[in-house]
Amino acid sequence: MNALDELAESFSRLPGIGKKSALRIAGWLLKTDREFMLRFSNQIETLQEKIRPCSVCGSWTEEDPCPVCSDITRDKTVICVVEQPQDVGTIDSSHEFHGLFHVLGGVISPLEGMTPDKLRIQQLLERVKSGGIKEVILATNPTVEGDTTALFIQRVLQETGVEVTRLASGLPAGGDLEYADRLTLARSFRGRTKI
Repeated sequence: MNALDELAESFSRLPGIGKKSALRIAGWLLKTDREFMLRFSNQIETLQEKIRPCSVCGSWTEEDPCPVCSDITRDKTVICVVEQPQDVGTIDSSHEFHGLFHVLGGVISPLEGMTPDKLRIQQLLERVKSGGIKEVILATNPTVEGDTTALFIQRVLQETGVEVTRLASGLPAGGDLEYADRLTLARSFRGRTKI
């Protein structure tokens, strides 16, 4: 296996990149200018050093707390609970939600070893109990695992008296927030329901 094949093999491990696409990307990199290659490789090399989870919400950030948690104009009485850090950017880009976020770090999936104690559910409960939170919006993906996680969180938060809502229709069953368009997300937020 030569260096080109090894690079293509590495690219094919990325989500959504098959072997043909990986070979195409590796071939394109061979033809590009050296300055881009050095900048690109440096960005990959230093990514894990520069980006870390926010100590408050769990989203990816270079500064702690993240810009969303630090923004004084955001509604600090509402928390939107999402599965993954990339969901924060997806929802925030809809410009429909102006509150805070909480990233779980996954969903309950016993077959994959993801139990409630491995998610950031306890941190969410602590944030709610610290006061000031009036509503928690559960924005987990509309999958069996996402629905199970939302139901579990709703039960955990029941004792706090905070209003718990779930995103409304508009998100397809089995779909991911990451691929939802802005209009669909906006409609989901406007039509959320109490659970």
